[in-house]
Amino acid sequence: MIGGKRILGDLDRRSLFTGTAAFVAIGVGGGDSAAAQSDPLPSWNEGPAKRSIVEFVARVTGPGPDFVPVAERIAVFDNDGTLWAEQPMYTQAYFILHRLQALAPNHPEWETREPFASLLKGDMRRAASLASEADIAEIMTVTHAGMTTDEFESSVREWIGSAKHPETGRLFSRMVYQPMLELLAYLRANGFKTFIVSGGGIEFMRPWTEAVYGIPPEQVVGTAGGLKFELGDGKPVLRKLPTLVHNDDKDGKPIGIQRHIGRRPIAAFGNSDGDLAMLQWTAAGPGPRLALYVHHTDAAREWAYDRKSHVGQLDRGLDEARAKGWTVVSMKDDWKTIYP
Repeated sequence: MIGGKRILGDLDRRSLFTGTAAFVAIGVGGGDSAAAQSDPLPSWNEGPAKRSIVEFVARVTGPGPDFVPVAERIAVFDNDGTLWAEQPMYTQAYFILHRLQALAPNHPEWETREPFASLLKGDMRRAASLASEADIAEIMTVTHAGMTTDEFESSVREWIGSAKHPETGRLFSRMVYQPMLELLAYLRANGFKTFIVSGGGIEFMRPWTEAVYGIPPEQVVGTAGGLKFELGDGKPVLRKLPTLVHNDDKDGKPIGIQRHIGRRPIAAFGNSDGDLAMLQWTAAGPGPRLALYVHHTDAAREWAYDRKSHVGQLDRGLDEARAKGWTVVSMKDDWKTIYP
């Protein structure tokens, strides 16, 4: 429960995301439970990717010249495509579509006006091909702005509690990656503070990240719009404005890290070129560093995409990872399971 509201259907999973044993329980069936719990990453296959994580954690937490104080153990994670699925389009785009459908009765002109008409018909590719920057700004304004932050949070909670992925039929909150949930728990068990640094809207993510990932709202960095303090019926409220304050994508990610966190991370996890600057910023610091890319290579259990994808393109980042020796995780080869 968060704020007295259940946001994940009948199961409040916050308690499930507080330790490694919980991840073993929900993600891995059968076998010797004691042996499973001795492995902090049971959903990861043995290999270079898993070994690089375990060896890094051992280096920075054990005695020796590479020891990093707890206060400096900062790990940052992209969200879309790194912690949960982003195909065939970003989850927040489905939320925007939901908001448009709810508002459509008051806007009959949208039935013939593009890209609204295509969006309301569910033709996302056509809508994307027709939308100008001005259209996108207007869509964000009508679906996100004007409400108070409390009203917007309530709309997100209500939606995330029941919305399902159109292809898998799973709740979006269950389209998370079991191996990454284990990784989050493993890092926190070793004194790391875990942050989300995402191009997604900060106000969209904060209502549910604690229940889903164990990451509280104050440890979420994202794209931010303007806010205005005002008195509504004598009560102070914050109202969302149709202005962009910070775009937390690409070069904006290191800027967001500096503004919100104030420490350079020692570990960064992403899946696309949008995360490249964040990984570069992290890897450039002194001492041991871990820069890791999740590579979507599993067409059978998830999706396979990289250089040519319209969502989550991984092109420059893949080349740089290989050139600099960063860890590249193959979902097909390195993960025993995908979803909880």
